[in-house]
Amino acid sequence: MQIKDLFSKKKYATIPSERPKRDIPEGLMNKCSKCGTIQYSKELDKNLKVCSSCGHHYRLSAFERIGMTLDDGRLYEYDADMESVDPLEFPGYKGKLEQQRQKNPNLREAVVTGEGTIGGHPVVVAVMSFDFFSGSMGSVVGEKITRAIEAAHEKKLPLLIFSTSGGARMQESILSLMQMAKTSAALSMFQGAGGLFISVFTDPTMGGVSASFASLGDYNLAEPGALVGFAGRIVIEQTIRQKLPDNFQTAEFNMQHGQLDLVVHRKDMKTTLGKLLDMHTVREGLSHGG
Repeated sequence: MQIKDLFSKKKYATIPSERPKRDIPEGLMNKCSKCGTIQYSKELDKNLKVCSSCGHHYRLSAFERIGMTLDDGRLYEYDADMESVDPLEFPGYKGKLEQQRQKNPNLREAVVTGEGTIGGHPVVVAVMSFDFFSGSMGSVVGEKITRAIEAAHEKKLPLLIFSTSGGARMQESILSLMQMAKTSAALSMFQGAGGLFISVFTDPTMGGVSASFASLGDYNLAEPGALVGFAGRIVIEQTIRQKLPDNFQTAEFNMQHGQLDLVVHRKDMKTTLGKLLDMHTVREGLSHGG
C-alpha cells in the first residue's frame, strides 16, 4: 500500500460544538440574483429593493410600487373587484386563476388602477404586477387600463402607467390580443384631447403590452436594467440568424437606440415624475408669455 493511500483513508474526527445551532428565520436574508451579494431583507427594503452592491432593481408588486410613488402611498382604487373569468373555457384556466388569487390575496388581477397624487399633483395611475399570471394582459387587464385612461380623459388629469408583463394572456386568445387595439384607441383619444401620458417600463415589459399602450407615452421612462422588447432573444436570434449584443433589449440599449426618453433610478423616480407633472401644470395667475 502506498503512503498516499494511507492518508486518503484516514478519517478525522470533528469536535462537537457546545453552542446550539441557531435557526435563521426565513426571509431574513436576501441574495441578489445578479451579483450574488447577500444582504438583510430589511436593509434591502430601506434601499427600495435595489441591491446596494450592483444596483440591480428587484421586481416590485403593484402595491409596493404604489407605496413608493404616490404621496403617502394613498390610492383611491378603481374597479377593485373586477376579475377574469374563463370566456373560452380554456382547459385548466379557471384553476390557474384561483391559484394566482390564493398566492396573491391582495390582487384580483395583474393591474391595479386608481387615483392619487405625486408631489401634490393629482394623477390617474395604472400599476401592473408581474406576481399575478406574469403580468399577462387579458380582457380584464385591458378593460381596467382602458377605464383608467377614460377616467383621466374625463377628469382632465395626467395618466401614469407602470408596465411589467410577459405579454398577452394566451388562455384568452383573440380576446387578449384585442386589448392592444382597445387600449391604444383610448390613448389616441386621450392624447388627441391634450392629455399627458407618462409610461414607465419596469422589468420585464414584453409582448403585447410593449407593442401597445406601454410604448405610446408622451414620455417613455424605464428603470435601470429593465428588459424591454417584443419577442425573446432566442426567437429573434433564430429568425435573423445572428448573435445579438449582450445588453440587447435592456432599458439602456433601448435608450441608446431612441426607444426611450430616460432611464431613471428607482430612488429618483418619484422626483422625476413630480418634475414632469410640474412642467405640464398650468398655474393660476401665470401669463401665456411665462
